[in-house]
Amino acid sequence: MKKSVIPVFIPHLGCPYRCVFCDQHKITGRQSVPTGADVAAKIEAYIRGVKRHWEVAFYGGSFTAVDVRLQEELLAPAYAALASGTIGGLRCSTRPDCITPEILRRLQCYGLTTVELGVQSMDDTVLAAAKRGHTAADVETATALLRDFGFTVGHQLMPGLPGEDWASLAETTARVCRLKPDMVRIYPVVVIAGTELADLYGSGDYTPLSVDEGVRRAAYMKEHFLQQGIGCIRTGLQATEELDGTVAVIGGAYAPAMGDMVDSLRYGRQIRFLLEALERPCRVMISYNRRDTSRTRGYKNENVRLVADMGISAAWQEINEVPLHTILVETAAGKWYLRPDTGERPLVAHCLHCGIMGP
Repeated sequence: MKKSVIPVFIPHLGCPYRCVFCDQHKITGRQSVPTGADVAAKIEAYIRGVKRHWEVAFYGGSFTAVDVRLQEELLAPAYAALASGTIGGLRCSTRPDCITPEILRRLQCYGLTTVELGVQSMDDTVLAAAKRGHTAADVETATALLRDFGFTVGHQLMPGLPGEDWASLAETTARVCRLKPDMVRIYPVVVIAGTELADLYGSGDYTPLSVDEGVRRAAYMKEHFLQQGIGCIRTGLQATEELDGTVAVIGGAYAPAMGDMVDSLRYGRQIRFLLEALERPCRVMISYNRRDTSRTRGYKNENVRLVADMGISAAWQEINEVPLHTILVETAAGKWYLRPDTGERPLVAHCLHCGIMGP
């Protein structure tokens, strides 16, 4: 059964800091603080006539830093729906420095099983410049405590913060891989009007990522996380009416199709590396499952153009017998497949004729 989220947004409520990038009202498209009655009504509206595995998710603020009475008011209707079997789970997002045994015991009492931490970076210099108010050590401590209590752990990351370079990004990626959260979300930095980051951008003290650079950094991170068996459940901010308007976003790596662009880059690299290792054959057949069409052919067919620019004549075809997330490449030298989402290194393929490792 398909798993779907019932989102409850709590914009900036409970957070003791205002990060340089933050305007939760514009990011979430929500202004008011929800009540327990709002949560109950939202659950009813989402589930009516739709049979799925529903999860209520408290997003947008630092949920565990919210006043305990409000936490419990919001959790109560969700827990009632969980106890009745109406929904299948509860989750929340919060800060790494707002995790304690007492807090986790409260969440467990209400049936919440998944906590996502706003990690953003594992570089203390970058965290300080972003005015996060926590350190990388806080992330490590919170992750370990969540594990001890049996929670599913998520990390939310923001490549492109002030002070980050590729060395910093690589270190953040490596440290998150060592912590092995169950899942990650990657949100390349977007500059929102009215934030301190917007002022830094306007004064020339901060240069935001371009969309292309945001895609490159997110693809690098996702590739490494997949290699470690860490699921990446979102790349790029969720599109909202305000974010897609002309007022809120003034710079940075915002694109509604960010996830498609990241996967397109990753798949295209795999195809290019293999074809270069095969000394650029003149003709090639590239086959893929129908559900992988956009990421294999590339965003706006960019991977089709990439292969053509290599001087290779390629035929592209959907074959549903090809396993999902697999690219079948046929040349005069044999048949090969790539699995970009299984953690295999880019230059590794398998010969379908004999099953031995290829170039």
